Amino acid sequence: MSAGATASTTYLELSQEGGGAHKFYEVTVNGQVVTVRYGRIGADGQTQTTTFPTVEKARAAAAKKVGEKVRKGYAPAVPGQRAPRAVTRRQVVSAPSTARAVAPVLWRFRTGSAAFGIHVDDEHCWVGNQAGDVYTLDHDGGVLARFNLPDGVKCLVADDFWIYAGCDDGRVYDLSSKLPFAAYDIAADVDIFWLDIHEGILNVSDRDGRLTVIDHEDEHQWSRRSQGEHAWMIRADDRAVYHGHQRGVTAYAPDGGGELWHTPTRGAVLFGWQEEDTVYAGTAHRVVQRLAKATGRIEATYTCDSAVYSCASSPSGRFVFAGDAASSVYCFDRNGTRLWKLGTGGGSALSMQYHDERLYLVTTDGSLVCVDASEAAVAAAQQGTVPVARDVKLAAALPTYAPATEVAAVTTVAHAPTGTVVVECAQERGRLRVHVVSDGYDPSWNVQFPRAIREPGARYVVDALHPAAGGFYRVRGEIRRLL
Repeated sequence: MSAGATASTTYLELSQEGGGAHKFYEVTVNGQVVTVRYGRIGADGQTQTTTFPTVEKARAAAAKKVGEKVRKGYAPAVPGQRAPRAVTRRQVVSAPSTARAVAPVLWRFRTGSAAFGIHVDDEHCWVGNQAGDVYTLDHDGGVLARFNLPDGVKCLVADDFWIYAGCDDGRVYDLSSKLPFAAYDIAADVDIFWLDIHEGILNVSDRDGRLTVIDHEDEHQWSRRSQGEHAWMIRADDRAVYHGHQRGVTAYAPDGGGELWHTPTRGAVLFGWQEEDTVYAGTAHRVVQRLAKATGRIEATYTCDSAVYSCASSPSGRFVFAGDAASSVYCFDRNGTRLWKLGTGGGSALSMQYHDERLYLVTTDGSLVCVDASEAAVAAAQQGTVPVARDVKLAAALPTYAPATEVAAVTTVAHAPTGTVVVECAQERGRLRVHVVSDGYDPSWNVQFPRAIREPGARYVVDALHPAAGGFYRVRGEIRRLL
């Protein structure tokens, strides 16, 4: 179809039965400019624009792109005729707790929608819900900011300073700066269940039991299909990627994906946690199992009274925590002895994290709950004495941020402020890459940079760059366009 006298658009779709690919690819030529839009059918998708020296070269490039897709099975289609494929929404049940005492909840923040994502660091608490909202709070429960993402948040993960949200639209958003950006665009046929990021390398587990690995330039590295489906656990470090699914936990080499070991667990894995030398798998068969990272050997089993929805540990695994399907939370010593069981007072914990004698839970009613996990507080709770839980309210003038989806959304500046770093976007072998212009950096290294705002020849100012182990730079702070 045409979009004007000099513009033409080709729209293609690839849709496979049985849960396979369900994506579109659209190429528009407008004079010397070629715009490519792609993603899941029914979604807005991701857009890339390239300017060519002549109209003829632009048309030739567009024809080449279309030909490549047709050879892969794409076919002409009409936008909107084929319905979007539904993403998996985790169906969970939460029964009343059988514990005789309730946990000492310090404060509770109700997000308004079912929530799975949680991250807690030294400064902030983060919670993401199925409505696409991510909230940042301080440790006393004060709500600091809100991010509005385009789709439901499956999980929140951290990689050093950087915070990422994996969403049902197939993208992973970087929430580390003022404006969130789509840092990774996962293959359109991948139904995200969980993800982890290590040194800029994204590891995704999905409904079909696959593990997909994507590098800092949002390019596919390798994938493996584990023995079981519904892979809710993914954890990564320098040594391996640990993948938990219906038939246990499988460890893969981070470089190439060779299988290192596989360990069957007592029931399907529903959640995973890691420490330096061990990984923890919470299962549907009422247990958390601790596995040695080096061998996969099961070192300890922590028994609960219902299916385990989430688990965590204190540093070095001194204490192990679990949340079950019956709205209870548990604490065990390292060897598996149960120390206490308490009711959450607000649904089952779908995700959890321990930090500085506090246990932070995200529950089935969409609340972020802060529990005092100190020995004194728990002992008092077991005797029936608990603090009055404070319900956190949203501030009237809460800062709210939405993703930047195009260059126009980025603030422009005439000069680079002192102490900032200048980077430049250039076309290299058909791809847009970003390199450092400022002195003191390796100009051969790529800069991990939002694809939605890349433009050939454009220069940008960033607050800081940090080197990653894979030989590239990561942006920290605000991104501005340099005029």
